[in-house]
Amino acid sequence: MSRPPSPRLHPIAALRAVRNLMRNREDTQQVFLLIEALRGKTTLRQFARFRQTETGRAVLGENRRLLDRLSDRPSLAALPAGTLGRAYYDFMASESLSAEGLVAVSRIERPPAADDVTLFRERNREMHDLLHVLTGYGRDALGEACLVAFSYAQTKLKGFALIALFAARRIARARPGQPIRRAVFEGYRHGRSAGWLPGADWEALLSQPVEDVREQFAVKPATCYQAILAAVPHHGDSAAARGQPVAAAPG
Repeated sequence: MSRPPSPRLHPIAALRAVRNLMRNREDTQQVFLLIEALRGKTTLRQFARFRQTETGRAVLGENRRLLDRLSDRPSLAALPAGTLGRAYYDFMASESLSAEGLVAVSRIERPPAADDVTLFRERNREMHDLLHVLTGYGRDALGEACLVAFSYAQTKLKGFALIALFAARRIARARPGQPIRRAVFEGYRHGRSAGWLPGADWEALLSQPVEDVREQFAVKPATCYQAILAAVPHHGDSAAARGQPVAAAPG
């Protein structure tokens, strides 16, 4: 049997990833390296919680992979307009993204882990772009920063917190006079007040209306973020590094 992931933090590796990300903000792999370096025991605690839920028991018992469902583009495209799955399909198509693409950029060296823990961690990674749709945060730099702050509140992964703080500081410098830090902190607050999305039955939720899913998990509107976009409709920031679910989020 594979041994569990190391609970140790690796601050030097984290610092190296931050420096590399500062040199090249589009180097998405550094996001995954940073999160891995600061993972510690967080994933094991989250997995223990997941395993106690009805959804968790079903997912683990069936060895269900969210990637399989999100990669079935014809099935998602056939869902009615307004459903989470159809909105996800439209979002990915408009951004020229794919669930498989997120898998490709997340490939880094990791300590071996039990199969169930790996399945849970991958499930958290796959939900990153679903969170974009659910929260209303876009893939511009500020949207990614807000979503990473939301994800930190949901997962407690320290790497997400560091990325959110770094991004908020950088964007605020580039946009003086705009409430950038307030928008990112709002993302964190909304993540804290929302239901626990790592435990969601995403496969079942895909066929439900987006608004119903938001109401079910108490996901609040991204008010401050949307106000900033409305005030600066032609914002030119490049998309922030993914990582989020990140974010990409590797859970």
